[in-house]
Amino acid sequence: MAANKDIVVAFDLYGTLLSTESIAKELSKHFGEEKAQSLAALWRRYQLEYTWRLNSMNQYEPFSTITQNSLRHALADSSVSLSQSDIDHLMKAYDSLSTFPDVPPALKELSSASGITAVIFSNGTDKMVTNSATKSPDLGPHSSVFKDMITVEEIKKYKPHPDVYLHLATKVGKDKSDLGSMWLVSGNPFDIVGSRAMGMNAAWVDRAGNGWTDGLVQGNNGRPTVIVKGLGEVVEAVKKHAGQ
Repeated sequence: MAANKDIVVAFDLYGTLLSTESIAKELSKHFGEEKAQSLAALWRRYQLEYTWRLNSMNQYEPFSTITQNSLRHALADSSVSLSQSDIDHLMKAYDSLSTFPDVPPALKELSSASGITAVIFSNGTDKMVTNSATKSPDLGPHSSVFKDMITVEEIKKYKPHPDVYLHLATKVGKDKSDLGSMWLVSGNPFDIVGSRAMGMNAAWVDRAGNGWTDGLVQGNNGRPTVIVKGLGEVVEAVKKHAGQ
């Protein structure tokens, strides 16, 4: 639970702290580097697509199940296959994804930042997120900076469903009226737009430097509050926006 005067900053996990593309290293052991890169991208695409389709159908499957099923879909589309033992190994590797290079120094800085309550906020299951926070060689040493690890497993809906952001507020001791003072940090545009639709502030991590191109919602409500090039810029951007 956040201290009353602290700014709650919720960090997305997959695609923001952890690089889902880093799983390509494991895939390359089976298919070579070039094929592995395309497979990793397709796997991620179907993983997200499955969550959105389930939201639309008002249904839920655990993120671990979605992750395995989307891998099978990507393999089938690519006309390749893996044994169940190899798939199990990949799922285990998913619990120890690499962070983006800017993440460890940023979290080290965040650990000494005052006035901010940092939490992880993820589509992953409780077990997946806990494993990632403890088993990732890059993230594990810094996981204590997060006061809580909040997932969607309890409410059985995925980002960017509105209830997901209300759930976040509840878990940090806030309510709907407090969303405007809370922050989401994400590298995923769909998450940014979803949080903004609920009145939250949002920092989009634009590591590629391509600028904001998402056109789903026009106007300021469909854009991030701030755009940062890396995680190290987040604390300063949040405090500047708050007039600190």
